Amino acid sequence: MRIRSLVRFNLFQGMSPPIHMANELLPIWQQSKMLHQGAEAIVFSGHWMGEKAVLKIRNPRSYRHPDLDRRLTRQRLSVEVRVLTKLHSTNFSSPSILDVDFDKGWILLSYIEGKTLYESLLCGESDLDQIRKLGGLIREMHELGISHGDLTTHNVIISNEGALTLIDFGLSKIVPEIEQLGLDLQVLNECLNASHHEYKGAIDTLIDGYISSCSNFAPSGNEVIARFNAIRGRVRYHA
Repeated sequence: MRIRSLVRFNLFQGMSPPIHMANELLPIWQQSKMLHQGAEAIVFSGHWMGEKAVLKIRNPRSYRHPDLDRRLTRQRLSVEVRVLTKLHSTNFSSPSILDVDFDKGWILLSYIEGKTLYESLLCGESDLDQIRKLGGLIREMHELGISHGDLTTHNVIISNEGALTLIDFGLSKIVPEIEQLGLDLQVLNECLNASHHEYKGAIDTLIDGYISSCSNFAPSGNEVIARFNAIRGRVRYHA
């Protein structure tokens, strides 16, 4: 995918926060609909320079001092940009950066065609084969020195051809500790148990895909799985 701009320039610098960009910036940004509103950000779909795109705006936290909130938002967004830049440079299946405004707290990303793995599993279009493939994709990401931070089936897009793409790296980390790698698997484990319990053995299938994609990267796949099992044990103990 092409990157039209990568933090080098900003067509919208100095303008008001882009909640209503469809009205303010036509024809550069044409807003279609809200995709998601969560604690961390609001996500919109639309068109940018005639191409489908996704706009993610980080939510201000009113309980924090404005200066602190801006600094933390900038830091978090900076990590997300570094992560996506690294993933793009290795051809890892993830969105491309089109534009970003660190001060206003928003990022413009390429649109990924398809549906979420969550939807695909619920309607029976996907099965354990895709879950195994996801395990391999997660290991590939971990071997790039990145943890996702919010690995659920909502944050995986599957194309009509069956290709998987990870999205929403807003909580990701670069060069994470093994705990973060294990937590990626635990978050997904909880998602599979809660939302896709009809797929028996899903987490074992995911782990099989994870292990089968391992190289000589440290920590090894077995070490990450051991940490995941330790985290899972702690969760059960405190439940």
